[in-house]
Amino acid sequence: MEINNANTNDINILVNLRIEYLLSDYKVIEDDKLNIIRHNLPTYFIEHLNKDLFAYICRKNDEIIGCIFLYVSYKPSNPSFINGRTGTVMNAYVKEGYRKQGIGKKLVESIINKGKELDLDYIDLQATEDGYNLYKKTGFVETSSKYRYMKYTFKK
Repeated sequence: MEINNANTNDINILVNLRIEYLLSDYKVIEDDKLNIIRHNLPTYFIEHLNKDLFAYICRKNDEIIGCIFLYVSYKPSNPSFINGRTGTVMNAYVKEGYRKQGIGKKLVESIINKGKELDLDYIDLQATEDGYNLYKKTGFVETSSKYRYMKYTFKK
């Protein structure tokens, strides 16, 4: 098993892994939305990979079996993020048949190491039930805030 930082030669792999992840998470995605996502992803990866998005791919015997993304945000400093650099875990995914073998842990450790290298203040994530224990074991803790999570969605 080998884990590597993805580069522009891996864009097709990243697109496919992102689609696999989304389908495993959402179960069903309308064809028109899936086509838009598939169309937009290569441009996104070209513009962001190894700039503010770091992707790690796990290979086993020349088969791609998992990945994880670390999105880095640069913000004005405040007491919660003194350096103004934070990370968010995205697309943590290991293919069925390879889960519960330590691959997810190695992928998470890869982004933690990258976060240290980038001097991030913290890395956050939204854990699924399946991923919760893995993240706890690798040092992530549940947080609470005096602020309430909200968002505004633009109608398409």
